[in-house]
Amino acid sequence: MERIEFIYFNAGGGHRATAESLQEVIRLQKRRWQADLVNLFEVLDPENRLQAWTRHSPEDFYNARLANGHTFGMGMELRLLQQGIRAAHPWLVRRLVDHWRRSQPDLVVSLVPNFNRALRQSLAQVCPQTPYVTLMTDLADLPPRFWIEQGMDQHVICGTPQALSQARRAGIPLEALHLTSGMVIRPSFYASAPTSACRARARQALGLDPDRLTGVVMYGAHGSAAMLDIARVLPDTQLLLMCGHNESLAGQLNSLRRLAPLATVGYTRDVAGKMQMADFFIGKPGPGCLSEAIRLGLPVLTFHNGSTMPQERFNAQWVREVGVGHALASVRELPEGLRSLQQDWGTYMSRTRMQNNRAVFEVPEILDALLRSQRARTQRTQPPLQEMARAA
Repeated sequence: MERIEFIYFNAGGGHRATAESLQEVIRLQKRRWQADLVNLFEVLDPENRLQAWTRHSPEDFYNARLANGHTFGMGMELRLLQQGIRAAHPWLVRRLVDHWRRSQPDLVVSLVPNFNRALRQSLAQVCPQTPYVTLMTDLADLPPRFWIEQGMDQHVICGTPQALSQARRAGIPLEALHLTSGMVIRPSFYASAPTSACRARARQALGLDPDRLTGVVMYGAHGSAAMLDIARVLPDTQLLLMCGHNESLAGQLNSLRRLAPLATVGYTRDVAGKMQMADFFIGKPGPGCLSEAIRLGLPVLTFHNGSTMPQERFNAQWVREVGVGHALASVRELPEGLRSLQQDWGTYMSRTRMQNNRAVFEVPEILDALLRSQRARTQRTQPPLQEMARAA
């Protein structure tokens, strides 16, 4: 059985969600692979020394900023982080070499940015024949040295033509580039839509009006304080707010006085089921939540301003280009943005349904082709059994 390692971390949640989605579809397809999820920071710090010292994991600081809405200025911080990673490169390679010696994978799929140079170079020292794949979980790269490292032997899986073009300009050869029809999202988003009666009952169970236009508000697995502003600026719009692990936020939202009903949902594995109760989406331009909303046919209201994270700015532009909704400058523009959606509802609905994203099923086919190609190369380089017997 061939072993694939999916490398992720928990900064933001989308990296792990992509890994889990691929692991799930590999199991559903009954592929003869061992698909292992590997947390990069657990490999680099197996004794949790940083967490013992700071009382937080490395991802906690990032996720806390998302939850508090403190994302302004993250572009400069990203460049400082990248400088630190470059300085720590020899140490990173040594730690990763130890990991590869123990695991000996047949294929490695990186779902993380910034660390791909250390991941690839360390793998090449131990398993030089093992294919290395960078699967971008963003709609576009943020060069330099974010997702794609120039001059590196790697395959790159891109979810948009923009990302493919960026990878090509970075020097990745065409034969190592693979284009999917979008971002990887969970297989549950491809289940049949609920009937109108089931949808109405699900809304009623949460205290919502089954016949009222409903927006779902999402800011990732940890929510965001921005959701309070959204609930306040749309007092007469029925909202379903996905708060994730942020119980404090849910409590504040439930205490608001509004004209329209409001329901909060904590962390749940059934994100698709909850989103299917809604008619449109409001949230940050995260690649995962945008892709999930559009897969379910929900027109989008998102934001593009100074607080938008650098790696998500293209996503807002993409929403405008494909015409599936609006990218607004601020929460204050939401009432007008919603009126604009409603005035041309049929067009926006049609455009969302035209986005036929099948990436979660396409990626395993790409990985299968790489494994088959590697098997063929291995067989060509191994001497025939008769020659081995004579040599013995």
